[in-house]
Amino acid sequence: MADFLGMMKQAAQLQSKMKEMQSELDRIEVEGISGGGLVNVRMSAKMEVRAVKIDPSLLNPDEVGVLEDLLVSALADAHRKAEAAMQDKMKTLTGGLSLPPGLGL
Repeated sequence: MADFLGMMKQAAQLQSKMKEMQSELDRIEVEGISGGGLVNVRMSAKMEVRAVKIDPSLLNPDEVGVLEDLLVSALADAHRKAEAAMQDKMKTLTGGLSLPPGLGL
């Protein structure tokens, strides 16, 4: 019975730490950049896009495809950085064990 109570206490502590981690991840922001800075995407470590900046020189109706490609690239860059930030924070929670890719909070 004592083992069960100990496990329940550990589960409650882990749940509390996870809530704290969610809050921390919401405060962490990363920036994805493409086109040498022509497109910037700011994203939280919870993968929420916060802002998109597009250089006005890209707003040419004849080159929509270029803008689309740069936007996809900037989003992918931000996503990679956010995933790395989340993994770093999770290592502190899990005592150094890393989570498999894609297994976020």
